[in-house]
Amino acid sequence: MRIAIFSETFLPGTDGVVTRLCSTLKHLEEAGHEVLLFAPNGAPPRYASARIVGVPSFRFFLYPEKKFASPWAKVGKYLEQFQPQLIHSVNPGFLSFAAIYYSKRYRLPLIMSYHTHIPAYACYYKLNWLEPVLWWCFRTIHNRANINLCTSQATLKELAAHGFRNLDVWERGVDLQLYSPQRRSDTMRSKLMNGAHDGKLVLYVGRLAAEKGIERLRPCLDKLPDVHLAIVGDGPHRSELERTFFRSNAVFTGYLFGEDLAEAYASADGFVFPSTTETLGLVLYEAMASGLPIMAADSPATTEVLEHGAAGFIFQPLDSNSIFEAMHDMLYDVAKRKFVQARGQEIVQSLDWSGPTKQLINYYSSLFQPDEVLSAHHYS
Repeated sequence: MRIAIFSETFLPGTDGVVTRLCSTLKHLEEAGHEVLLFAPNGAPPRYASARIVGVPSFRFFLYPEKKFASPWAKVGKYLEQFQPQLIHSVNPGFLSFAAIYYSKRYRLPLIMSYHTHIPAYACYYKLNWLEPVLWWCFRTIHNRANINLCTSQATLKELAAHGFRNLDVWERGVDLQLYSPQRRSDTMRSKLMNGAHDGKLVLYVGRLAAEKGIERLRPCLDKLPDVHLAIVGDGPHRSELERTFFRSNAVFTGYLFGEDLAEAYASADGFVFPSTTETLGLVLYEAMASGLPIMAADSPATTEVLEHGAAGFIFQPLDSNSIFEAMHDMLYDVAKRKFVQARGQEIVQSLDWSGPTKQLINYYSSLFQPDEVLSAHHYS
């Protein structure tokens, strides 16, 4: 198949969307499919066998550190040359208008996948009035698609409640060759603990933004002076977080990638996930694959991942005592700690990115237009 993908985010950015898309491109290459990817300027010209077309971009105030691609007139010329058989809009936003327009113009099937709860971010920026507007916008965009994929059953139910149609779940995956307990490194552990050699190390990996709830962890560090927190990532809330965690056992590393990130996971004693706005949280699976017990805020998506507490420690995000108890138990309740670690390892052993990509190819195939259907006038 020849697949045109429109993505609002890609390399050199790093998040769950980029992780999933990069893995998908690798497996699409292995399966012999051709891909033309439109992404914000700054991406490499190729990834796996996919040709990447950089699109002019701009900043959006609810996600200021990200570049959002704008609809671009020259998109049509690249599509005419490539002659795709379907279009996939990943994490639809502004660029999705081009995906919708050209899918209509060339009479091509359109798949969209929902990855980021941008409407839920509005309240964290004191823009509550904007949330229903954003839900209307995203519902209108997604309901132009033949299939809408989301990353968890919890997200599917929420989207259905907001009037999204043609929904299904795009399954999860994790790179089991990269993330493993065998990646543990004393050098990395010392770095994440700012040179300390004693105590416990808790890891956070992700975007540093108001909606992530990271500052709620500060009281735990005050009550547990032997616990160190490594905050891996970057974002618009970093300076505020650095003030919040001033004179605490917290280290800000910025982004880590590849083997460095895998070593960071494997070198910690536990993983913390305080966000309640996620559609899945791929970092949870990376932590599981690395052998870490996990504590996570109670939300539909994360409790689904953690099997309602069977695979992790769930806390109430607005209850400081609940957060403290979860961290204390994750680090010091040996029996429960071993139980959730073992369950996490069981979960990830059945996961890799080949499965979700095969599933995606099946969705593509269900809408596939053979070459003989695509006459030249479609691209005129």
